[in-house]
Order: sequence, then C-alpha cells, then structure tokens
Amino acid sequence: MSAIDATTDSYSHHTLVRDDVPVEISTTTTERPTSPYRSRAWALTGAGAAIAYLAGSIAGGVADPVYDPAKSGDPRAIMAALAEGRTALAVFHGFTTLAALLLLVFGAGLARRLRASLPVGSILPSVASAGVMVTAAMQVVGSGLDTEFIEGVTRPDTFVAESTALYGHWIGTIPYVWVTAGASALALAWASLRHRGAPRWIGVVSLGLGGASVVAGISPLQYVAGMTAPLWMLVVGIGLAVGDRAFRHGNQPAAA
Repeated sequence: MSAIDATTDSYSHHTLVRDDVPVEISTTTTERPTSPYRSRAWALTGAGAAIAYLAGSIAGGVADPVYDPAKSGDPRAIMAALAEGRTALAVFHGFTTLAALLLLVFGAGLARRLRASLPVGSILPSVASAGVMVTAAMQVVGSGLDTEFIEGVTRPDTFVAESTALYGHWIGTIPYVWVTAGASALALAWASLRHRGAPRWIGVVSLGLGGASVVAGISPLQYVAGMTAPLWMLVVGIGLAVGDRAFRHGNQPAAA
C-alpha cells in the first residue's frame, strides 16, 4: 500500500471535526421547570419599614420645635430646643434610614412576587417597585441634613440660627412624602383585582389606601399620604407574609 493510499484509508476511518463551525447542542430536558422561589421574608421588610418609619416620625416630632407656638418664629429658641433634643434627632435619623433600607428590599420583593403571577411583559411589577424605591429615596433625603444640624446646633456661635427653622420644616415634611408608595398600592390593586395576581382582599385594601394616598399626594394635603401609605405597607406586608397561601402552594389561579 502506497503512502497516499494509507493516508486516504486513515481519513476514511476517522470523523473529521471542524473548529470553525458552531455545533448545535440540544438543550431539551425532560425535567420539570423549577417553581419560583416563594420566600416570605421580603414581605416582612415592608411591615418593618412601616414600623421603623413610624418610630422615626415620633422621634422627629418630639425633637422638632418648629411647630411649637412658644418657639415658632424665634430662631434662637428653635436652635436651643434642637440642641436639647439631639438624642431624639439621632433616633429619628436611625429609624428613618432603616426604613429606607427595608423599603429597598420590599420593593424588589414585590416586583418579583408580581412577575411570578402576572402575564409576561406586564408593567405592573415595575410600577409597584418604582413607587416603593422613590419612597425609600425620600426617606434618605428627608434624613440627609441630620448630621449637619445635630452637630451644628451645639455651636451656636458658628451656626446660622435661622437655618434651623428650615431644618425643622424639612424633617417635618420630606419624610412624609409617600405618594409614590400609593402608586405602588394601586399597581398591586390592579394586579389583584384585574389579573388575580394576589389575594382579592389585598387588592381591596390596596385600592382604598393607595387611592387615598395618591389623592392626598396630588392635593395640598400631600403629607396625609405619610399616614395612609405606611398603613397600607404594614397591612399588605403582613398579609403577603402570612396569608398568601395560594401563591406559596403553587395553586394560584392563572393570570387573566
């Protein structure tokens, strides 16, 4: 056998593989798809955020002399009162910031929960999450001046007294802006009542408290949303943690 014949015979018994041609690999599997993760811890962060916000609001109200008729209009008296209430201001800052952090988790969890039970491509999970995230940002902004003023009021000779009045109004208003959480509540209400993506009672509660929060936010009574929206989050957070049995057991009705 010649060398050429030997080479030809060798090629005829070996499979040639080209490394410049993509090889299609089948991804078909007979295994059942994994069911969505059904943790409930994220829902409890919503209730925790509402409680932390309430604690921060109480502490801020105790330390804020701007609304005290005996001190209102007197910058020096306001500064002196803030200096005496530094501990309460620190508590306000801690709980308000904690509420912001918990809101981030709740917003992400709410979006995941709705995506698991709504039609693909629905914008409701994004709207629900965005509303909570903006509210978290308002808590951070509302407590953002705390370090400057908690320290500054102890140095009256180097601090402008009139600015303390602005600070008092700041902590008495900005953290109460929860209107976008009301929008989140309405998104959840629509997901529940229209698509059956959550328990019906949660939809009804979300419609009532969310609607009240949005109406308050649009009107000059916007700080009322700082009472109705946290109440919604407290009720819904606990409800989704302990009462969302159909979703956790995997037998929730298909979304319409």
